[in-house]
Amino acid sequence: MTETTATEALSIAPPPATVAQAVVKPENNSIFRHARYVMSENPVTGMAFGLFALIAVLALIGPYIVPHDPLASDTAATLAPPSLHHWFGTDQLGRDIFSRVVVATRLDFVIAVSSVVLVFVMGGFAGIAAGFFGGWTDRLVSRLADTIMAFPLFVLAMGIVAALGNTVTNIVIATAIINFPLYVRVARAEANVRREAGFVQAARLAGNGDFRILLAHILPNIMPIMMVQISLTMGYAILNAAGLSFIGLGVKPPTPEWGIMVAEGAANIISGEWWIALFPGAALMIAVFTFNLLGDGLRDLVDPQRRT
Repeated sequence: MTETTATEALSIAPPPATVAQAVVKPENNSIFRHARYVMSENPVTGMAFGLFALIAVLALIGPYIVPHDPLASDTAATLAPPSLHHWFGTDQLGRDIFSRVVVATRLDFVIAVSSVVLVFVMGGFAGIAAGFFGGWTDRLVSRLADTIMAFPLFVLAMGIVAALGNTVTNIVIATAIINFPLYVRVARAEANVRREAGFVQAARLAGNGDFRILLAHILPNIMPIMMVQISLTMGYAILNAAGLSFIGLGVKPPTPEWGIMVAEGAANIISGEWWIALFPGAALMIAVFTFNLLGDGLRDLVDPQRRT
């Protein structure tokens, strides 16, 4: 009887303090910890995020830190080569190229971000709806995308800007329209694959409506591939804006913009003033290179399967 009572007492006794202290708390998988892991795992991704941060900072505070007025002409210093006073030299009007390149970062960055946000809202949600609902929604969205794809995309952008006027708003609209089929096709394919997945069926059985399933279940699961598309499209948006400016259909001079500056310096390369086109062209190349590298890192950041 005594042994039984002692055994029962031991079985219901609380665990020792040492055992309670040894219980391991689950790791805090915050977004910041995951972002630090993604950037440290791949040095190229970390470099891309660093370049992106630099571009964003220049776009934000660049116009306030430049050493010269980007619109001020100095006839005594026209076509001056790079020096300590003018780091990137001056153009044919004596304007400081370094200041113009830095100030132009804001305009090109705004064009890229605005056009990507617009086309993601239009093309991304249209593609998700087409892939999820099918039927006439799929046919309507697909035919619209096919109609846009029937035109050479840059020529279509030229026509839109020429018809609406060469303003920043119209450049953003034209860039969003020519990228619309890319987002529709990616979002439609991913939503079509996942609309019969187990988690969608479980959400339906739990009483969720179609729109809640689209926003809360389908969209988060296709965001990794969409982030890659967003990154690539930002680079293409900058190239498209620079191309339109190069042929005279983009931003109007004397506004600093990389495409305009390359066009202005192209005629001077033969005569030896190489710096006028080189530095804005290098800034354009670095920006596009950064956005192309950024895609894989953004995919890893938003991929739920990577947060383990």
